[in-house]
Amino acid sequence: MKLLTIIVMALLLFAWVEWPPQATKAQEDVSRTSPRLDSKPIQITPSGTQHANKGSSERFTGSVMVEEMFPSHDPSRTSGGKVTFEPGARSAWHTHPLGQILIVTDGTGWIQQWGGPIAEIHKGDVIWIPPGVKHWHGAAPTTPMTHIAIQEQLNGKAVEWMEKVTDEQYRK
Repeated sequence: MKLLTIIVMALLLFAWVEWPPQATKAQEDVSRTSPRLDSKPIQITPSGTQHANKGSSERFTGSVMVEEMFPSHDPSRTSGGKVTFEPGARSAWHTHPLGQILIVTDGTGWIQQWGGPIAEIHKGDVIWIPPGVKHWHGAAPTTPMTHIAIQEQLNGKAVEWMEKVTDEQYRK
């Protein structure tokens, strides 16, 4: 009789528990977001390992250091860099086909859209430059400025460089 009771209880338990067990929603979500064996690994670039280069005299006036922080990684078109301008240093006029974001990380700088007034920018400011807008940016005359620049490529190109900003344009 004990054996029969155990068998009946086991059958009732199996009838109550779903078999084979179905994955829960949480388990399905984890399965869907887990890395595939053929996926690319996460890349970490340790602080201080990126090399800064002097800004080209064709693209900048004054002392400028440009550090590529991250290139675009296919299929992404986004790249970013850290640019440090010494006092009075600035970029040439330029445009970006898909726009640009600047995040000022130190100092005080200036930015100007073609035909518009010079605007002062400060540490913590975030600037959105719309696609195709001709502009320049750099340090204020007496203080350095550093910003992070983030932009996307269109047909392999992230920037269209133009003429340099004259001293007269800079001082307005």
